[in-house]
Amino acid sequence: GDESYLVELFGRQAADIRCTRRTFNFRYRSAAHWIEVFRTYYGPTHKAFAALDSDGQTRLHADLVKLLESRNLAGPGSLVVPGEYLEAVITRH
Repeated sequence: GDESYLVELFGRQAADIRCTRRTFNFRYRSAAHWIEVFRTYYGPTHKAFAALDSDGQTRLHADLVKLLESRNLAGPGSLVVPGEYLEAVITRH
């Protein structure tokens, strides 16, 4: 999220805009499990895999495993990957 974009978008209509950066920890059994879930249920990941041939899918899978494992806060046997988001509370006039 981008706080300046929210101010631009809602500024005239907002009495107050409060933004807080927060972190959500994605928890999965493994990087492969994360990929399985996102490939099946999350549109952008599903479409990325669907747009590739078999070799491309294999490379994307390997790249995602490498990325997820580099961000993993847990030990072997599980996956905890932080994801930052912007929490916005906008009060109208």
